Amino acid sequence: MSTQQEQPPETDDTSTETVESSTDAGPAPQDRRMEEKADRRARRERTADEIDAGTETVHLKVFRYDPEVAEKQEPRFDDFHVPFEKGMTVLDALIYARDEFDPSLTFRHSCRQAVCGSDAFFVNGRQRLGCQTQISDLDGPVRVEPLPHQDVVKDLVVDMGHFYEQMHAVEPYFQEEEDLPDGDLEEQFQTRENREKVKMSTRCIWCGACMSSCNIAAGDNEYLGPAAINKAYRFAMDDREGEELKEHRLRILEQEHGVWRCQTQFSCTEVCPKDIPLTEHIQELKREAVKKNLKFW
Repeated sequence: MSTQQEQPPETDDTSTETVESSTDAGPAPQDRRMEEKADRRARRERTADEIDAGTETVHLKVFRYDPEVAEKQEPRFDDFHVPFEKGMTVLDALIYARDEFDPSLTFRHSCRQAVCGSDAFFVNGRQRLGCQTQISDLDGPVRVEPLPHQDVVKDLVVDMGHFYEQMHAVEPYFQEEEDLPDGDLEEQFQTRENREKVKMSTRCIWCGACMSSCNIAAGDNEYLGPAAINKAYRFAMDDREGEELKEHRLRILEQEHGVWRCQTQFSCTEVCPKDIPLTEHIQELKREAVKKNLKFW
């Protein structure tokens, strides 16, 4: 069972340029996200003060599907009414629904601190981390679904196998120059400026929200996707690896299903729970590929 959506018609170069030029106006994406965060924080504080804890309930509509149980093979939504508490997150509400109403309700979660990335869901039409999303920020009823564009294993659990394969395809680990003499790699210092350059890219928690939001990845199963390209950016821009390894990484990215497939829609950047400027990183890698006279697709 898949939540794959139909691929939108492919836009030509002219439309892509239009999208890029339109993003020049207005605040930068990071500034806009910070403003949205401030608005949500203010709304949450107002709502929490207005609600008398213990007298309000949260209405959850949760996607259900289980291919191994005959009566659950047809996808549906179940309704749960969970007592609201100040500070309650979507993950808190799901855990309550599972523990108190239906122990068969299945979803992933672990750290509950937006670090492990295991509880990414499609909440009210947007990819979000369950442990990071406050109920008071959402309009009711709260609709919780598995991540789109991925095969559903059961209820809110999706198959992450393809996502991990794409991440590993870009060799997401630090590598050494082969001809360095022994002892030179005991300590490899990084400049403060270079650390600042790659700092945001290191915040990825492998949640898959960006991949799920990407229309290109939905229609091209071989596309590396924003998370994998961001991981490649983290190492390609690290000065400690050297020019030879950097060109090796760019050659992985400049393939037909690499950076050139990105159409600069910013959907990945919008949903990233760690505020990583994914689209900007992809565009920077495109410019690096042009500087190296690598191939266009």
